[in-house]
Amino acid sequence: MFERVLISTDFSDGLHRLAHFVSSLALAGIKQIVFLHVVPLWEKGIIPQVDSEKVEQAQTQLTEAVGKSPTDIEVKIEVQSGKPVETILKVAKTYQSQLIVLGSQSRSLLTEKLVGSTMAELSRQSKIPLLVLRPQLISAYTSEELTLRCQHLFRSLLLPYNDTQAANHLVQQVKHLAQNQSGRFLQQCKLCWVLENTGRREVPRKILPQQASETLSQIKADLEGVNLQVETEVREGHSVSEILKAAAMADISAIAVSSGTIGKLQEWLISSFAAEVLRHSWYPVLFIP
Repeated sequence: MFERVLISTDFSDGLHRLAHFVSSLALAGIKQIVFLHVVPLWEKGIIPQVDSEKVEQAQTQLTEAVGKSPTDIEVKIEVQSGKPVETILKVAKTYQSQLIVLGSQSRSLLTEKLVGSTMAELSRQSKIPLLVLRPQLISAYTSEELTLRCQHLFRSLLLPYNDTQAANHLVQQVKHLAQNQSGRFLQQCKLCWVLENTGRREVPRKILPQQASETLSQIKADLEGVNLQVETEVREGHSVSEILKAAAMADISAIAVSSGTIGKLQEWLISSFAAEVLRHSWYPVLFIP
């Protein structure tokens, strides 16, 4: 599904563990992996300088973890100094990466505004998809569990849907990925429409459950046309909470989301659904710009 992948790790997110599972990642259809670690510039003096000692340590750590790579997958190691987001985007462009994998702690919108977030900034600037993994999730897996996770990285996706432009874009992108994959790496998806429950009887619903079900049935038929197994579900309640509940009960690899407001003024006033899922989901999140 994604053949050229950039894995960015700061060594506190657990993603450097993936260097031990290159063969398993190859079974997920990946043909090139770039492991990237960005070392902040040493700013103790007047002029920022490259911290050569930390660069060398990181290079050694990643090289030893990767070991001898299998012949069916190309593995590159990049250790560079600079600003994380700027460097990640530069390296992704150099290697023509189709996906950026990064770790991110869950946090509130206020915390994100105050201290910043590499994930948040990448979601605003990146033109290629992001796969966001929680450090706690990766750290908790045993080697056997992580082997299976890497093999089935994209096998089953949960697609939140509400008939908006962003939701329709997400569906079309997933359809495109399914059509163009070289094997059956993406096999299943679940469409879930959460009807917001205001709790006020005097406010009529814009969409009735039956209408939502009929729309999802049409999309299901379209996605089944590209050899995907598709389930649909209509729920009522708070959108983010219900999607996370649906994820807990479904056999999914990741929640896929898209957004047209991340990085724009309205996102700073009212956080979008996609941004909230990115901040709070314990499940892997595939963000498609």
